[in-house]
Amino acid sequence: MEPFRQTRSTYLPTELEVLDERFAVVGGDDLVERVHSGTRWAEGPVYFPAGRFLAWSDIPNDRMLRWDETTGAVGTFRQPAGYVNGNTLDHQGRMISCEQGNRRVTRTEANGSITVLADRWEGKRFNSPNDAVVHSDGSIWFTDPSYGIASDYEGFRADPEIDGCHVYRLDPVSGEVRRVADDFDRPNGLAFSLDEKLLYVADTRRRHLRVFDVHDDGSLSGGKVFAQGTDDDRFDGMRLDDTGRVWAAAGKAVLCHDPDGTLIGKLHLPDFVANLVFGGPKRNRMFIAASTSLYSVMLNVTGARPVWS
Repeated sequence: MEPFRQTRSTYLPTELEVLDERFAVVGGDDLVERVHSGTRWAEGPVYFPAGRFLAWSDIPNDRMLRWDETTGAVGTFRQPAGYVNGNTLDHQGRMISCEQGNRRVTRTEANGSITVLADRWEGKRFNSPNDAVVHSDGSIWFTDPSYGIASDYEGFRADPEIDGCHVYRLDPVSGEVRRVADDFDRPNGLAFSLDEKLLYVADTRRRHLRVFDVHDDGSLSGGKVFAQGTDDDRFDGMRLDDTGRVWAAAGKAVLCHDPDGTLIGKLHLPDFVANLVFGGPKRNRMFIAASTSLYSVMLNVTGARPVWS
């Protein structure tokens, strides 16, 4: 394992573009901090409140890195890592990961061992699970585009076994995997609304975010376009703040949408943004995985807390 080492942060002027007066409240630091650089494609940041550290993926290098908030030290969290992409936490603070290379969704236990939660639907291997979110009932919802089997760069080239790229729900009791949405091109990031009555899902290739109604039986309906991006807005990962605003990675920016779908502001960055997460003791520090770097910025808004917290 690579030893942990101190890294020297660099700072860049914060480029907050206000498109609507509702965005003026986000405020925060005048500088964006580049916490670490040296990845090939940074993805899947996940913040561990109990340990005050952040882990994130470096997909082409088949590793996960770990940054300690109290010391600033960075080291290898796991390598090899199954070309892991998106990560999140479950109710018990265990990491849920989408492993593109192994084509499965896993859970990292408290002792560091890995439990395979799902690797097939109706007997067929997934394409390459990409991102996941956990519902308050314990179910795990995840997307399955084909990036990990399209080439050997982010996984292993392979022919798909499933007829497309879909969204799935893993039942917490039975372990059943159900396909809940099947009309996507490249489903990617996803997030629940604050009351979990809505599910937002990005379709990267179509450059838009969609929103679905979530029903008690775990099914979805609707699916209208919530936000349409431009040619530069290749939507990826997303998170919500505690007012229900949707913060989504898209091109070289994090876009902020009001719950009514209005694009109210942008946080511009020098690299292509893949994913983000709110962290820190107050959940008001946004960590952003972008190409070769991990960035952070302190904001005047707070990330949404899980319903079960």
